[in-house]
Amino acid sequence: MKSGFLYLMAIIDWYSRFVLSWKISNSLDSNFSVEALKQALRFGFPKIFNTDQESQFTSDDHTNKLKSREIKISMDGKGRALDNVFIERLWWSLKYENVDLNVAETGNELYHGVSNYFNFYNTERPHQSLEYQFPRAVHYKNKSKSI
Repeated sequence: MKSGFLYLMAIIDWYSRFVLSWKISNSLDSNFSVEALKQALRFGFPKIFNTDQESQFTSDDHTNKLKSREIKISMDGKGRALDNVFIERLWWSLKYENVDLNVAETGNELYHGVSNYFNFYNTERPHQSLEYQFPRAVHYKNKSKSI
C-alpha cells in the first residue's frame, strides 16, 4: 500500500493454478487463514495441503481443520520459497501485473484491486503451463472428469 501494509494469503489448486480463496488481514493471527481455508474447502478436499511454516499455518486452528478431514499437511522447508513455486509465481504476477501499477491508498482499495486481479487471473489470463487455458476452465474441466 502507499502507506503501511496488510497481509494477503491465497489458496490455489496446484493442478489448475485456480485461486480457490484469498483473504487480507492487518495481523498474522490464524483467523484469516482459517477463514480462507474454510472457503477453499467448499471446492472439495485435497489429499495434500501445502504451506510454508508461518505461524498462521502451524496454528492448531488451521492444522486441526485439515486433520479433521484427513488431509495430509505438507510444509515447505524454512527459507525455501521454491518449495511452493506455484504460490510464489502467483505473488510475482499479482505484484508486477497489479499491485505495483495500482498502489492502494486504503485497505478497501487494496481489497477491490486484489479481488479484480484474482478474477482476471482465474478467468481471463491464459497460462502457458496450462496450454494457454484459463485456470478456472482447467479447474472445472478437471472436476467434471472426476465426478
